[in-house]
Amino acid sequence: MKLGIVSDTHMPRSAKTLPKALVEGFQDVDRILHAGDWQSMWVYEELSLLAPVEGVAGNTDGWDIADRFGQRKILTLNGWTIGLIHGDGIGKTTEMRAYDAFQGDGVDLIIFGHSHIPLKVEHGGVLLFNPGSPTDKRRQPQYSFGLITLGETIQAEHVFFDDKS
Repeated sequence: MKLGIVSDTHMPRSAKTLPKALVEGFQDVDRILHAGDWQSMWVYEELSLLAPVEGVAGNTDGWDIADRFGQRKILTLNGWTIGLIHGDGIGKTTEMRAYDAFQGDGVDLIIFGHSHIPLKVEHGGVLLFNPGSPTDKRRQPQYSFGLITLGETIQAEHVFFDDKS
C-alpha cells in the first residue's frame, strides 16, 4: 500500500492551487494522509480527486475542519498501526509532542506536521515522520511532501521540490 503524506498546506494563503509536484507525486497512491493546517476544505476536495483522504485538524484550521477530521487518529492500514496528529501544543518539541500523544497505543508509525520541518527518525521503536510543507517551506531550502509504502516493512521518503506552482 502506498500513501501520500502531506501537512501544512495553509491554502489558499500559501498557494492558490496544489503544487504540480505534489499532484504528480500522488498519482499512484492508494490513500492520502494530511496532518493538519489545511485551512480550507477545498484542499480536501482537491486531494480527494487523487485518492481517498484521511486527516486531522491543525491549530490554524477552523471548526469545519476540526469537526470533520478531529485532532488525533489511529489508523490500521495494511497491518500497520499509524498515529496521525498535527503536533502543536505547549512544551517539548513538535516531534516529542507527537510521540507522547500515542504512548501506550502500540503504533508503528506517527505522522505529524506543524513545524514545517521534514523529519524521519525512529524513537522508541516507532517511526516518526513529518512531511514538511508543499506550500510554506519557511526556513527550509525546499518544499516537501512524503511517500510511505506499507509492505513487510515501512518505507518512508521525502520528496523535495523548488517550485510550489
